[in-house]
Amino acid sequence: MTYAQPAAGRPQERPAPAADGRARSVTRLWAGDRIEAGVSWARRSTLTVDALFAAGLLMVASAADRVQLRSDLVPVMLVQLGLLVPLVWRRRAPLVAFGCVAAAAFAQWLADLRMPADAALLVALYTVAAYRRPRRYALMAFGVLELGITLATVSWALHERVAATFLSMSAMAIAAGVLGVNMRSRRDQLAWLEDRAVRLERERDQQSQLAVAGERARIAREMHDIVTHNLSVMVALADGAVFAQQRTPERATTAMRQVGATGRQAITDMRRFLGVLRADEPDALRHPMPGIAELGALTEQVRAAGLPTRLEIAGEPAVVPAAAQLTVYRLVQEALTNTLKHAPPGARAEVAVGCASDAVSVTVTDDGAGAAGPAEPADPDRSPGHGLPGMRERAAAYGGTLTAGPLPSGGWRVAAVLALTAPEPL
Repeated sequence: MTYAQPAAGRPQERPAPAADGRARSVTRLWAGDRIEAGVSWARRSTLTVDALFAAGLLMVASAADRVQLRSDLVPVMLVQLGLLVPLVWRRRAPLVAFGCVAAAAFAQWLADLRMPADAALLVALYTVAAYRRPRRYALMAFGVLELGITLATVSWALHERVAATFLSMSAMAIAAGVLGVNMRSRRDQLAWLEDRAVRLERERDQQSQLAVAGERARIAREMHDIVTHNLSVMVALADGAVFAQQRTPERATTAMRQVGATGRQAITDMRRFLGVLRADEPDALRHPMPGIAELGALTEQVRAAGLPTRLEIAGEPAVVPAAAQLTVYRLVQEALTNTLKHAPPGARAEVAVGCASDAVSVTVTDDGAGAAGPAEPADPDRSPGHGLPGMRERAAAYGGTLTAGPLPSGGWRVAAVLALTAPEPL
């Protein structure tokens, strides 16, 4: 046996399996789209589909009963039309269609005509069970069909096969009803699953929006605390440097150096915060978020800005989680910033932090001039602004509370308690 050899110099062609696979994938996708479009059209055009279904049954019944059609064309055709034409509206009006089919079947029994078109009764019963609520309508339709089966069995069945005929026809009626009930249950379950999927998607979108809004609020609070505090310290130092420039240039130079140090600290805080937001930030690990240990540096910064501040820490800060320590730091920072901006010259501030395994308390007080009673603050600028709501939100995130207001003897007090036993906020 000889084999044909490829011509010299001509490369042998090979099939491209990748191209064939892509072609088959495109064909499958096109076929799937066509099938889905056909199913969607069938769901929308129920009347057209049912009309085609009834026409198909009429053709099949006529072909199976052609001998009787030759002998009794008119009555047989009228009965067939009476049995099958109502199926066109079977899904729009199931009970009406079943009643029309049952009436035509009764007329057929009276005319003593036996034909395959009686299968329309099973279709009508299935439709009532599948599309009509409540179930008592399906039971009523089944009872009517059983009555017809009884009449047909008595009139047309052979005497020795009456029971078998009745049982077989009743079994077909029961099967049609059960199929209809199961189809309705399946359709209800699918509708419930679709509705549940829509609700879950809507809830997911709402949760995403709430998460975005919460993250924006958190970023706004952090930026407010970082920028406001450092700018307040820088403004106070710059004002002090201006006043000290003529009399004590050395103090003015020290103040301006402190302004530079505060600005660099603000840049460091910004990089630290942005490093937490960005996972690829290389400086994120070198700049951990501030905590209770950094309160000493914070009070030193406030002292340099002209506000004498005393810090007292009770308990062991190590038992406080890092996120809670950041909250404590921000609360103290915001409270001292407000004191620095609103307290009169000569005021003093005290910071007290109590650490425990189940809670941490923060208290910031100053002895500046305040209201004579607990009614209203003397300084209208000291009233709650954007900072206090943010502080309350931070405390509420740990299931805690925050109070702020003037002291009876003068001054201002901010107190917060954070519950460490509650789950940490995300």
